[in-house]
Amino acid sequence: MTRFIHDRFAKDLLTELLSPIGTVNIGHDVTAEVREIDVYFIPSTVIPEYSATLGLLGKMAEMTAIFEPFRNPVTVGEVISCMSKLWDLRGELERQARRENTRYDDANLPTMWILTPTASKAMLEGFGAIPKPEHGSRAFIFCLGI
Repeated sequence: MTRFIHDRFAKDLLTELLSPIGTVNIGHDVTAEVREIDVYFIPSTVIPEYSATLGLLGKMAEMTAIFEPFRNPVTVGEVISCMSKLWDLRGELERQARRENTRYDDANLPTMWILTPTASKAMLEGFGAIPKPEHGSRAFIFCLGI
């Protein structure tokens, strides 16, 4: 359930931009304490021209990804909550692999993208975020994963 207008806007925008090149699930429930991943994206259709028009978002959408957009600067607690969703999803994928008698591989874990208007150097360093010059010099998007 979306409680804030910004959340709805961000989810609708990401759905609109990403749906031509994959499956977008809004409000994907994660087991344990029920919490929602804001946007769980699974690419399906490769349209290089379309992805190129999306710029950085197109690059981020080249593989399965989780998008967690924030209207205000993200806090340490919010990043930890996002990481918790990623770990819960990992457990869910591992259980699914066991049910299907297949082997789980962490390479299949989606990339988590936290979208925030700003993040302090201390915050980025504290979570081990690595600057990527190809993404530009502004620290408003960072990636967390295993």
